[in-house]
Amino acid sequence: MRRSIFTKGFFLAGILAGLFFSNIRAQDLESALRLTKSEQYDKAREMLQQLIQKEPSNAKNFYYLGENFLLDYYADTISNSFSLATNTAKEAFQKGVNANPNDPLNYIGLAKVAVYQGDDKTAAEMRTKAKSFLLPYKNLKKISPPAKDYAFALAKIAETYIKEKEVDTASALPLIRQAVKIDSKNPEIYLIAGDIYILANDGSNAIKNYNLAQFADPKSPTANMKIGSIYVRGKSLNAAIPYFEEAISLDPNYAPAYRELGQLYWMAQRLEQSKSNYKKYLELNEGNIPAQTRYVNALFYAGDYDEVIRNVEEILAVDKSRAYMNRLAGYSSFEKKNADYDKALSYMEELFKALPADRILWKDHHYMARILMRKNQNFTKLADELASLQGQLEKEQSKYASAPAATKPKLKPALDELTAKVEEAKLKVDKANQEIDRGFSEYEKVLEMKPQDKGLLSEMASNYYNFKRYDKAAKTWAMLIDPANEKVEDFMQIGRAYYIGEKYKSADSVFNLVIQKDPNYLPAYTYIARTYSRMDPDSKMGLAKPKFEKLLDVAKSDSLKNEDSMIEALKYLGYYYMSKDDYNTSRNYYNRLINLNPSNKENKIAGYNGIGLIELRLAGAEKVNEARLPFLSRSAAAYEQILALDPNNASAKNQINYIREFEASVRKGINPNEIKGVIRDAVSKQPIAYASIRVKDTAAEMMSNTRGEFKFEIPQGSEFLLISAKGYSTKEVPITKSRVYNVSLEK
Repeated sequence: MRRSIFTKGFFLAGILAGLFFSNIRAQDLESALRLTKSEQYDKAREMLQQLIQKEPSNAKNFYYLGENFLLDYYADTISNSFSLATNTAKEAFQKGVNANPNDPLNYIGLAKVAVYQGDDKTAAEMRTKAKSFLLPYKNLKKISPPAKDYAFALAKIAETYIKEKEVDTASALPLIRQAVKIDSKNPEIYLIAGDIYILANDGSNAIKNYNLAQFADPKSPTANMKIGSIYVRGKSLNAAIPYFEEAISLDPNYAPAYRELGQLYWMAQRLEQSKSNYKKYLELNEGNIPAQTRYVNALFYAGDYDEVIRNVEEILAVDKSRAYMNRLAGYSSFEKKNADYDKALSYMEELFKALPADRILWKDHHYMARILMRKNQNFTKLADELASLQGQLEKEQSKYASAPAATKPKLKPALDELTAKVEEAKLKVDKANQEIDRGFSEYEKVLEMKPQDKGLLSEMASNYYNFKRYDKAAKTWAMLIDPANEKVEDFMQIGRAYYIGEKYKSADSVFNLVIQKDPNYLPAYTYIARTYSRMDPDSKMGLAKPKFEKLLDVAKSDSLKNEDSMIEALKYLGYYYMSKDDYNTSRNYYNRLINLNPSNKENKIAGYNGIGLIELRLAGAEKVNEARLPFLSRSAAAYEQILALDPNNASAKNQINYIREFEASVRKGINPNEIKGVIRDAVSKQPIAYASIRVKDTAAEMMSNTRGEFKFEIPQGSEFLLISAKGYSTKEVPITKSRVYNVSLEK
């Protein structure tokens, strides 16, 4: 009898002990989960790892450890490594599968990791595997696994359809409804439902589910925290405050609520309250580095960039090993109102130097690219200044070379000073080019990590264009074309980039593709005409003529709406026929320009200017002096028409003065301003036919004949001739007292 009593007592003691230790384990897990929700991930992780050591066969501990790694990463995506977080989480989930292959939770964890890593196939496989352990049921009391675990697993599967800021509601919500039907008392299910609805922009249903979560667990601060966050997103700051305060009243040690209040008060510019709440947040986290990092993160997302930099400097002064903090300082130096791009670059250089490649985030490469672009945003201005200085230097070198020996010592100091300026400008441009090239290489690294990011591609293309990498801009914009939603303006953007980048054949192909898609799209005809004009700048082959004629034909259907295109075509055709000595046709186009829109003064001025040039050219071609006078009279009349429209038109005044001088010399039978010469190839010495000889800053121009000869009158006081021919470099020749200018051009 005594033995029986002893045996029963021992058995009962064993049961009570088992229940006691089971309760301790449950409390330990509950404590770890509470720490996780309070964002004390390091402490929670330590507790979970201790539980795993005690219970290596308990798969749930591995699941919550894996979730801890993921939540820790998403609480601080700036300082943490995505690859490290997902890989360690995946490892924990896999160990959970090994510990208990029949528990669905760790398969769900593997599905979530696969979603984050962009592996949709594996995610689907893991969901299917998890569902295979959720057996069909008819009676909730006999459900396997137990109803609470079954429902929780369904909700967690629904959660795997969340990716960043998007959710597949069609797949997720049916699972949530089934989970609620099975277990209507689990607050975690309602919290997941609320998260799904908020991502679907359904705030009312999100708040409804968060309230149900609060009802299911009245002591939990989480639901209030989430509702407050909804109001913050909607910019209803005052409406959010009570929910955060309620979360704190439920759990005074719930650190995230203090951080959110700190951020909210900062946004409302209630700075003392902001600092007070941030201070409490740090106290609850005992000032540990992860908490300080999250605090600095909060400052960054609140836009208090100067405070971020100050805190980072304080942390680095104490602990240099926290090199990843340079990231936030670099980002903040870029984002703040008075951005300091040099400082931002310095911080990012430190970051890249200190961290291994697998710890560098895509955001780091993106910020580095943007910093380098902004740092060199005046590149175009620098390049233009260099080109201008180089042009001045060439003139001064030419002037120095032709100067008498006695004069050269006086010119030398100015020449040396200008040479030094050119060298200095060239160094700046070269350095800027190197940094810009590096910036684009950083963009490419981001693209490798986010190959389908259209916002990134658009940003890259715009920068390629702004920094005169037109070919790459065109190719990058081409990557953004959606075959299911093609727009002609998208193709035009590509074509214009090729055009500006002087890739004329590529530009022509794109513009013709636009016409195939929309035969009435006038801008495409305009750019095709311009493209052929660029391919034949001297109009000797007449490549652009039929294109401008086609443009004119398409545009004439609405001369008012398409006036600009018609003006461009009429100007080109008027000039083209004048250059071919077909003066009647040229005059017709210029008259059409004058009459296109009687109220458009600029059109009329351009037309009269063309007619004035025609008459001047005819006067120059006329052999008999007396016969030149009618042409000169008609030319002067055209320029008088311009002055009637614009009394201050300097070009017309100069032309009239030139015509008067010309006319006076004709009447005297002499021509003191007549010059002549021969244009030859610098190497072969062969004459160059149809070379242009133009007086700089005037309309006075003549073409060489088939023997390279030219002869024409120039305005009094002219300083330079510009000699050009297709395939040759333009040459600037000073006008002296000499009347003969034999010039050699280099290819």
